[in-house]
Amino acid sequence: MSQDTFNKALAVGRPPNVVRNFPNSQALIVSGKVIDRAMLAKGQAMTIAANGRNIFVIEGALKAAQRANAAIIIEIARSESTYCPTTLWNIARRVDYLCNMHNITVPVAVHADHYFMKKWDDVPVAKAEISSVFDAGVTSIAIDASHMTDDLNLLANIEVSSSIPSWAGYETEIGEIKGEFGLSTPVEAKYLCQGLNAHGLCPDWIALNNGTTHGIEASGEGIQVDVTAEIHEALKAYGTSGAQHGTSGNDSARLREIAAKTKTTKANVATALQMIGWGVKVNDFGNAIMTDDGRFDKVPGEGLQDALWEEMVAYADANDIHGGNYKKLNLPFERRWQGQDATSRDRMAKAVEDFVHHLLVDVFNADGTADIACDLILEAGSYDLGAKAEQFEDPAEWTEEKIKARAAAIDTDKGPEGDFDD
Repeated sequence: MSQDTFNKALAVGRPPNVVRNFPNSQALIVSGKVIDRAMLAKGQAMTIAANGRNIFVIEGALKAAQRANAAIIIEIARSESTYCPTTLWNIARRVDYLCNMHNITVPVAVHADHYFMKKWDDVPVAKAEISSVFDAGVTSIAIDASHMTDDLNLLANIEVSSSIPSWAGYETEIGEIKGEFGLSTPVEAKYLCQGLNAHGLCPDWIALNNGTTHGIEASGEGIQVDVTAEIHEALKAYGTSGAQHGTSGNDSARLREIAAKTKTTKANVATALQMIGWGVKVNDFGNAIMTDDGRFDKVPGEGLQDALWEEMVAYADANDIHGGNYKKLNLPFERRWQGQDATSRDRMAKAVEDFVHHLLVDVFNADGTADIACDLILEAGSYDLGAKAEQFEDPAEWTEEKIKARAAAIDTDKGPEGDFDD
């Protein structure tokens, strides 16, 4: 994009909370709505929502987006704030710092992922806390009450909506991510979006259980494209795009199908980026490769320094950390990774950059969407692109009493109980 276009987009495209936090910044941090609309405008395109568990992942993902001229999302989940140095309250600062340091000019949304409420008692806490997340510079959020029943999921989204700025990107979720168990259905997805519409809410994205898992994909099943397309078609009137969770471990052909055959515009990637930055060997799907004795296969001379990797493994063994829980090494070790020489630090970020660039250009069809996003901002003359669908459902049909009655009539398989977070 031209410098003139960038300057004009920077002048009007940054939301008020971003301007307050970073008044003199040259980072084009935008609403999640802008990123979604850019993918829709290009067509058959989705961008990465790169999970910034550590600063090297964020740096690599941003550099990849700049190379691809692609709009991008950087995110962190609420739960990850407990075991990662990146949190809901500092992720915007990290993104802003890296954008300014490396002259990143593509539009970037900062997303608070999986803001979960697992029981109704969590709702008042969430309502109070969500405002603070936006105060810290976040521009998009995923409300995840999918652990609760359909009626409480809907009611929780409605209850916390007043804490979410109307200009912000907004994601909702049905069907806790459980792999092959409890696949989402059009009935429950439409129920959620109907009820939200009746209350004047239009989610930019909906996340589903469409066959994926968080963390290391071991089942070989992966994304169910037909299930996803059927649900998205049922939601057409509500203007809600798809958010793909559990992207790591799915092959490129299936991810291209998701971009081409569904309304998915956002694909979350976490585990693959973390492993690649460390120098762990991954297969073509982004799945970490394990040795015969069940350990991650670190490639000598790639990613972080080999001696530091051995120290991480020893720490993990001493603290009974295995498999997907290696994610818990981000908090105690990021300061050590930052203490490496510049060559090692750059190598970590470059590995992430190359992997993300391949996804954006060769798989997700996101290249060129930075220009589209800027054009959308300039056409609107604002950071706020508004809702994709007007309210048309009758609120009288979606009172709390009727919400509960409608939910009771839905007969779907939610899958087994348990911890499916990773």
